[in-house]
Amino acid sequence: MADVDYKQLEERLGRQLLAQRLKIQTHHVARLFGNGKVWFHIENIRTLHRIIRNTLKAAGLYWRGHRNALDVHVKFQELSCVDLPAAFDGFRLLHISDTHIDGNPELIDILVRLIEPLEYDACVITGDFREGTFEDYETPARLMIELRRHIKTVTFAILGNHDAVEMVPMLEDGGIRILLNEHVVLERRDEKIWLAGVDDPHYYETDNLDKAIEGVPEAGFKILLAHSPEIARKAAFAGINIYLCGHTHAGQICLPGGRPLLTNSKCLRKLRSGLWHFEEMTGYTSHGAGTSSVAVRFNCPPEITVHTLRRE
Repeated sequence: MADVDYKQLEERLGRQLLAQRLKIQTHHVARLFGNGKVWFHIENIRTLHRIIRNTLKAAGLYWRGHRNALDVHVKFQELSCVDLPAAFDGFRLLHISDTHIDGNPELIDILVRLIEPLEYDACVITGDFREGTFEDYETPARLMIELRRHIKTVTFAILGNHDAVEMVPMLEDGGIRILLNEHVVLERRDEKIWLAGVDDPHYYETDNLDKAIEGVPEAGFKILLAHSPEIARKAAFAGINIYLCGHTHAGQICLPGGRPLLTNSKCLRKLRSGLWHFEEMTGYTSHGAGTSSVAVRFNCPPEITVHTLRRE
């Protein structure tokens, strides 16, 4: 494993939250029950994954579901906001989420082919680079760096509930800036917006929104990256304008019509997929580009999204 500067991570994430994250990573991440915002963690039980996989194969559905999982769509979404600075009208964000890249090795070539012709001004990645929850983190980091080489702009990201904090130095050395309860300023024609990112609010619960937007002007236009939609209420009342997230995979295995069997999230149903609004905040929950636990999808196509910001 690569050497990790934990002191620097402590300075960025905070002593208490880093200690909390490391303790859960070391001792509790393989638990099936407890921890985090939901009681049951399907991603942590490999036996169940095999049962689902073998059941689908026996039913003759597995390979169809696997083909569906590799049929990644490019979605184009307009996000309209009254307070958007005029200079950012038309600003485009490429949004990638939940690649689980080491569990989906075929995905890199697919994403590279889809990304190549797209036009965008910045890229954001909303977590879950890794397929497992407690194994090797270097392989998915290297694969994400390979994908990053094909992204034409500055790239910002956050960690998800599958990701280890030790991935941060590798990813940043590879050109992916991780926001650990931090923010950056984006400037365009002498106007500014603020892009903030919180650490995983779902399993590790190491998000700190107050710290992420500390120093941002109250009237400043704020975009938040969070792995899951589960802190939408808090974000809306903190003055966030746009909330971008993933995690749910929109169900991944859904009934006809897109009704999910499981979304692994504790939030309002409307927040679990696609475009939504909460109070005055606009949000978008990505279907995700990859798959988790079992490499299949039904009635729920994977996606990458180009968001175009519009000033109402």
